[in-house]
Amino acid sequence: MDEQRWHIGVAERRARLALRHRLAGARRASDPEEVAGSLVALHGTDPATVYLAVGARLAEAGRTVAELDRALYGDGTLVRMHGMRHTVFVFPTGLAAVVHASTGLAIAATARAKLIKDMTTGSDGRLTEEWLAEVEASALAALTRRGQATVNELTGDEPRLREQFTYGAGRGYESAHTLSSRLMRVLGVEGRVVRGRPLGSWTSTQFRWAVAPPYPELPAGEAQRELLRRWLTACGPASEADLKWWTGWKVTDVRRALVAIGAEAVSLDGGVTGYVVAGDAGPVGEPGAPWAALLPGLDPTAMGWQERDWYLAPSL
Repeated sequence: MDEQRWHIGVAERRARLALRHRLAGARRASDPEEVAGSLVALHGTDPATVYLAVGARLAEAGRTVAELDRALYGDGTLVRMHGMRHTVFVFPTGLAAVVHASTGLAIAATARAKLIKDMTTGSDGRLTEEWLAEVEASALAALTRRGQATVNELTGDEPRLREQFTYGAGRGYESAHTLSSRLMRVLGVEGRVVRGRPLGSWTSTQFRWAVAPPYPELPAGEAQRELLRRWLTACGPASEADLKWWTGWKVTDVRRALVAIGAEAVSLDGGVTGYVVAGDAGPVGEPGAPWAALLPGLDPTAMGWQERDWYLAPSL
């Protein structure tokens, strides 16, 4: 271990979380935008976890549902979209272009190629890439006319969305896939559609869809630097393995971005090298009482690192 590196132990790492993740009572946020901005992203695969994560960090938790609905579906200051590791997150809307350029475009290319391969394999030439282009253009036109629509409403406008194809033909996981569900996911990752209001309450897993506004074009490297800088500011220190896991990037991309933002290396327990943004190696102070670590399955604080023994001992 380099003796010149600042050491950040478990107590300091936990204090950073309490303060920067707005878990300490004195650091609670005034609105959902402040929560999302502080944590960079809120896991949104399960809709309920977004509300739980925000409610745990608001000064007035009783306003959680109304305030988050306002931010997501009224003011549009937060957006639910695919991001790192092909996972659904809720981001500040101003960060959407950064996420899309740093992560989404690469995932989108893979997702579309896989859809085309799965759809055309074993379709006797009936389902082609050109046919898919016609169907999605028609579906997007219908969605534009409606403003927001469910998949069922879109299939009424464009019946070819009901087309089914066999996934994994001849294999143990063979199953029938419907074009509508696969295509909407691909269009979502591509940033062409976005999830709108849910069907039902805040716990509902079914959403309406809307055409997404175009994202400003950003160079991938620039976007990766910005996303990594924000994440390390909120969640540092983190190891290369943690950063690769959270972003889903190649390790070469992680290392390039770390160098580009001038990240500072620190030592962590167990002889592991971690990184923080430049000038952030010193102590942050005590969070005070009361505060508690959160353990919902997809709470952003618990899900930020690949190795979490420092966060909660394996014996617990």
